[in-house]
Amino acid sequence: MTVSSKLRILLLAGAVGLFGLEASEQLALPGFSGLVSSAEARVGRPLTPVSVAGAARRTVRRCAAGVYC
Repeated sequence: MTVSSKLRILLLAGAVGLFGLEASEQLALPGFSGLVSSAEARVGRPLTPVSVAGAARRTVRRCAAGVYC
């Protein structure tokens, strides 16, 4: 297989993939979300940290600064 034939196959596969994504958006069934979900903006401060290590670092830093220790 030559390089040009591999490139043709790759371009054809990419075009078919893009067409499939576009078609899935247009032909979506009601109540069924497609492959690509819609974007949602989140406004405000982030939630509390889930990392225990991050919370511990913050506590040590605040204690060292004399905030609440």
